[in-house]
Amino acid sequence: MTSDRKYKFSWDLLGDIEAGRPNLGNTTRLEVYRLLQFTFRDVIEQHVGAEMTDRIFYEAGALAGKEFYTHMLTPTTDLNSFVRELTDVLKELGIGILRVEKADMEKGELTVTVSEDLDCSGLPELDHEICTYDEGFIAALLESFSGIKFIVKEVDCWCTGDRTCRFDAKAVA
Repeated sequence: MTSDRKYKFSWDLLGDIEAGRPNLGNTTRLEVYRLLQFTFRDVIEQHVGAEMTDRIFYEAGALAGKEFYTHMLTPTTDLNSFVRELTDVLKELGIGILRVEKADMEKGELTVTVSEDLDCSGLPELDHEICTYDEGFIAALLESFSGIKFIVKEVDCWCTGDRTCRFDAKAVA
């Protein structure tokens, strides 16, 4: 990477919503978010292929998860407090409804679901899961909370016929 990057992420890039959108505020329709995501996905895939596109989206989700944890959540060492606050914030922001199905931090294993997921709930069925951005987002949230690196894989998705997205998280040894 060169030092002359134009778009290095900073929380400041989210801008001053009140000053910039005094009439429209901080909301928009879900179709606009999905239009942005899936056109980016399509164009990136045309340039670098599906596997690299998934990797890019996972890494982007991880960066977002790290920044989200830093700017939107209260640091804690208590899993229940972390999950409770994360659940509330994700719902309040309209990202999705989080539920922890299984958590064994000693083994470094969690299974979480996100219902009404921002990325895919209501999309047509496909032959594959599509929430790679969410995988990275969840992995970074868990690492930011615990200090342990996690790999997260979506195992059920709205787009494969399930009505909630399910993610398995495993600590990296």
